[in-house]
This record gives sequence, C-alpha cells and structure tokens, in this order.
Amino acid sequence: MNKSEIEHPKSEIKTYKHIFFDLDHTIWDFDKNAEETLYELYEIYRLNEIGLPSASLFIETYTRNNHQLWAEYHTGKITKTELRETRFKRTFIELGVHPDVLPIAFEDDYVKLCPTKTNLFPHAHETLQYLQNKYTLHLISNGFKEASTLKIGNTNIGRYFDKVIISEIIGINKPDPAIFQHALDLAGAEKHESIMIGDSLEADVYGALNFGMDAIYFNPFNAPKPSDVLLQVTHLKELTLLL
Repeated sequence: MNKSEIEHPKSEIKTYKHIFFDLDHTIWDFDKNAEETLYELYEIYRLNEIGLPSASLFIETYTRNNHQLWAEYHTGKITKTELRETRFKRTFIELGVHPDVLPIAFEDDYVKLCPTKTNLFPHAHETLQYLQNKYTLHLISNGFKEASTLKIGNTNIGRYFDKVIISEIIGINKPDPAIFQHALDLAGAEKHESIMIGDSLEADVYGALNFGMDAIYFNPFNAPKPSDVLLQVTHLKELTLLL
C-alpha cells in the first residue's frame, strides 16, 4: 500500500490530498509553553507572598481550569472575554487567595508572554516538512487571532501551511460544521480527499467526523481511545508512516 493511502474497515482505501491540522496541543505544545510562562510569572509576581507556596500546584490547578474553560469555549458556552477573565481568577480563589489581593495584570502579562514561547511537540518540523512534500497542509485553530499569529510566526511553522483558518477571525469554532466547510472552500478541497488531525476529540475528531471528513486523533498522553475513533497517533512522527 502506498503511504499516502489509508486502509479503512471493509478494505476501503482512502487517498488524501489535503491535511488540516489543529495548532494548540497538536503542533504547538500549549501545556509546556504555559508551564514555562507560569513559572516565570510566579517569580515575577512573587505569588508565594500572597499565599501560593507551590508553583507546581498553582500550574496544575490553572491547567485543569483552563482545559475546562477551553472546552466550554469550543462549544460556545462562554466567550473569549469570559475565558480570559475566569481562568486565573478561579485558580487563585480555588487556592485560597483573597479576592482583594488578586494580581490584576496577571492575565494580560500571561497573554503577552505565553505566545512567544516556541516549544513544539517532538518532530513537528520534520513531520510537517515530510507531509508538505506529499499533501497540501492547512491549519484550523480555535485559538485567538493575536496569539495564534505569534505562535505560528515565532516557531516558523507558517511556511508549511497553505491556508490558516483561525476561528476568532471567521466567528465560528470547531466543532461547528461551518468552520470545516469554510476551510474546505478556502482550500478548494473536497471532504473525501481531506483529513483532520487534532488532539480534541470533541472539537477536532468528532467535529470532522460528524461533518463527513476523516480524522486522526493526536493522543500524546495515551488517553483511552473511543471505539468509534478509528485512527490515532501518539507521536507526530507516526504520521509519516500512516500517511
């Protein structure tokens, strides 16, 4: 079988021309970059002096809250403003910081610093370069315009992608079918020749599958894979063997 073909159940062979990638948690290592940023801000803001003696507990609590709020943002339950106003406030209060001493500018400083970080998942560049020689690559991100632009530019990954679709710009988030249709229209692609790769089961994988487009689940932490998700990789480099 040619590497550009994937054998599906019932011996169906699918050949792709377009690959659509998610950005955060799939190529750009969101958690690692956030952790670096928060360790720096923990020291800058001297958070130990307002009742947070453990930087690691602070980061762990923030990460959990942030993931939950992003899941709500994906599905339109909260806005960008609500996400940004809530994630650190909730974390500080959960850890016992009095509302009167919450660091007001913390969110703004985090938003300025975090997108400048450049940690990608292992083998991101070589994988994207390999795939670019065989397919037309695109990005579909639920991220915010300013942050996504910085992440793409600072890591020099923009050169691999023909079209970059950022949900905030078009006003539609994954898993809404409209963002996948918009991406296909922009790319001049058809569903049957396209595949989505992302870490979010709800936004990326089921979003694409429910739209009628194939998907690969990027699962770097080996979370349980639902039985109705046929394709997954745990490392980006696996894509060079699968596609």
